This record gives sequence, C-alpha cells and structure tokens, in this order.
Amino acid sequence: MKSLWLIFIPLLLVSSRVFASGSDAAPLALTQSGIGYIALLIFTIAYALVMLEEYLQLRKSKPVLLAAGLIWAMLGYVYSQHDQIEVAKAALEHNLLEYAELLLFLLVAMTYINAMEERKLFDALQAWMVGKGFDFRTLFWLTGILAFFISPIADNLTTALLMCAVVMKVGGDNTRFINLACINIVVAANAGGAFSPFGDITTLMVWQAGHVSFSEFMPLFVPSVVSYLIPALIMSRFISQTKPDVAHVHVELKRGARRIVGLFILTIATAVAFHAVLHFPPVIGMMMGLAYLQFFGFFLRRTLARSLKRKALMAIANRDDYALKRLGSVVPFDVFRRVSHAEWDTLLFFYGVVMCVGGLSLIGYLSLVSEVMYLQWDPIWANVMVGILSAIVDNIPVMFAVLTMEPAMSMGNWLLVTLTAGVGGSLLSIGSAAGVALMGAAHGKYTFFGHLKWMPVIALGYAASIFTHLWMNSALF
Repeated sequence: MKSLWLIFIPLLLVSSRVFASGSDAAPLALTQSGIGYIALLIFTIAYALVMLEEYLQLRKSKPVLLAAGLIWAMLGYVYSQHDQIEVAKAALEHNLLEYAELLLFLLVAMTYINAMEERKLFDALQAWMVGKGFDFRTLFWLTGILAFFISPIADNLTTALLMCAVVMKVGGDNTRFINLACINIVVAANAGGAFSPFGDITTLMVWQAGHVSFSEFMPLFVPSVVSYLIPALIMSRFISQTKPDVAHVHVELKRGARRIVGLFILTIATAVAFHAVLHFPPVIGMMMGLAYLQFFGFFLRRTLARSLKRKALMAIANRDDYALKRLGSVVPFDVFRRVSHAEWDTLLFFYGVVMCVGGLSLIGYLSLVSEVMYLQWDPIWANVMVGILSAIVDNIPVMFAVLTMEPAMSMGNWLLVTLTAGVGGSLLSIGSAAGVALMGAAHGKYTFFGHLKWMPVIALGYAASIFTHLWMNSALF
C-alpha cells in the first residue's frame, strides 16, 4: 500500500487556479469517495499510456482525452444527484477558459514557426551551420546556449521549438544526437526561463500574483546557469566531434522570410505589452500578432505576380536557367495552411491534462496535500518537492496549486519555488511544455524514455542549482 501511495501522491497535487463558482454552495467532499478513487485510477492509467507512447505507438492525446471525459462525466452525475450542477459547471467553464488561453497562445507560436519553416529560414540556418564547419558537439553547445539566452525573452516553449527545428534539420538521421540535443534544449530553455517573468509561464504567474517584483528575479540567474551547465557538460562528452553528413548547399530564403521573423518579434513584444501595460493575458497580444501574419500573407499574395515578373526579368538578363526553373515552383504564402500544420496532438494532449487536472481539483485533493506540504513540512523541502512533482505532472498546474494555497513564505522561498518549478520540469520530458512540445516536433527521435535515461544527470544540475540559491541568496530567507 505504501508503494501505491507514493505513486498517487504526485497525482494529487494537480490543480488549476481556484475557480469562481456562480453558486454559494461549496464543492462536494469527494476525496474519500469511490468517485475520487476511480478518477485517480483513470488519470494514473492515462498517464501511464502517455509514458508508453514510444512503445505502444499510441498518440499521447488519446488516453488523456478519454480520461478527461470519463472524470467529468462522473463529476456531472454526482453533482446532479446533489442538485449542485452549477458548481461543477462553473469549474468546467473555468478550466475550459484556462485551456483556451493555452491553446491560442501555442497555436500562434506554432503557426509562426511553421511559417518560418515554409519560408526556408531553418534550411538557411542549417546551411550556415554546415558551411561554418561546426561539428555535432559544437552544434550541441550552440543550440543550448541560444536556447538559454533567448528563452527569457521569447518564452521557453517557443525557444525550444525554434532550436528543435534547427537540430532536426542538422541532425538528419543521427537519432542519438537529436535526442541529446533536444534534452539539452529543454534543460536550457527551462533554466533560462526561470529568472525572467516572460521566460516561463510559472515564473510569470509568480510575478503576476505579486509575490516577486520584476527586478527581484535576477538572483536566480546564477542558479539557473548552474542547472543548465552541469548536465550540458556531462552530456556533451557523449556527443561525437564528427561533422554532419550533409553537403553544404546554398539556400535562398523565400520572399518575406526575414520580415516574418520581424513580425514574430513584434508579436512577442505585443504579448508582453498587453500583460505589462494593460494587465491582460498575453494570449490577447499573441492573437493580435496572428493578424500581423495574416495581413502580411495577404500582401505577399497580392504582390506575388509583380515580384515574379521582376525576378524573371533579372534571371533572363543574367541568363540564370536555375533561377527561372525555381520561379516556376513558387507557391503563394497561405497563413491558414501554416495553422493546419500545428502539432495538434500536443495541443489536444494539453486539453486532456488541463481537464483531468480540473476534475481532480474539484474532487478536493489539493487541500488534502497542501496541508501536509506547507503546514507540516519545512517550506524549503516543500518547494524542493514541488520541483520533483513538476516533472511528473507538468509545472504549470503544480505552480497553480502553490499560488492557490498562498503559503506564508520569505522572498527566498518564493524564488526557490519559482526555480524548482521551472528547472524541475526538466527532469522528465512530460514535466514542461517545452518537453511535451519537442516530443511532438521530434517524434520518434526525442522520446520519454530517451529523456529518462539522462534524468540522474539532470537531477544533479537540479540539486546543484538549489544549493547555489540557498548559498548565494541566504539573506533572502
């Protein structure tokens, strides 16, 4: 029984923010009911199937979608029997809103990345890296360092997807390199996002809740560097110094490629401004950024004929037969085609997780675990455990749970839980949005078990970052 309890403990600490009910009635106490136990069992089985995706060849969205439906069907039945369906309905609608924000944010980010891919931006970056003669180990460090320093600005999920696209292009059929490089990118992106409010959703939530001001996150910079460097130094020893078996070719960017990058940066700035200035969810700015891309796509289509005519005249004048042949394969840019190429399995997986989490929250397991962790344990150990739980359940719902509990903690402990929730999600591939997204982007090459093999190395960096924070920022505790 003790081993079963250890399995279920991580699953108990799953919650989104406290929902606002339209009714005065309190949620039913279901933690010790048959419904509660069955819901836990369903969620456990679903997550086990997610972890076995590599071997079962079963897409990860399927089990969690089914689990979410079963959990909410049971809750709907129980609350109907007690004439409190409005309470369950309010919770359901709140979780749908949470997912809608996540879905739209990711959809815009993925659309921009697919647009850059279609405009040959990553092909050009690959050609540049190959042309520079970088070996696999140098590429491993280059993509990791870029992920670490870009994620505080562009958020860890978007950064990880960008760097993964480069790794996939350069790595080719070298599965070992792609797996290690993706692990490195996940660790680097999560570490880089831990010291910036815009680098990780969990960090953003702590800042938005008012527990830590913008400038007060900077003491986490050195611990974040430590959490990235230690695993990277060890993993890099297992990367060969051979060069990619890819012939260096010149890649010509498609029309508008650089301007799409500029629009993406403008989109990120718009999302940041909506949050920082107007205090609106960043997703509003991201959706406005999608409009930038749509209008630019309209411009590219309307001016395509004129552009082709000009380039054809130049090719004829220069007697460039290859250029003329290339012009014949030009396809107008279509933003909705880019939207359709988003990783829908990942987006639907997030829906299943959010809805399962919401159902277990309504059952009442959050308060059960929070009383133990923050009332009976030392806050430092509780925050260390939060990071470990983040690797199992995903750091976003875990941070939701902590903020909902609002434990009385010092500034040092609030920074500690921000650090652990951010870098702790790197322990497993399913522990962060970056890891989940990369499993979809590098399907079959970066996997749950491929990441799991290197968990002890990542855990070493996780522990070292905690000790570094406790030592360097002891005055804040």
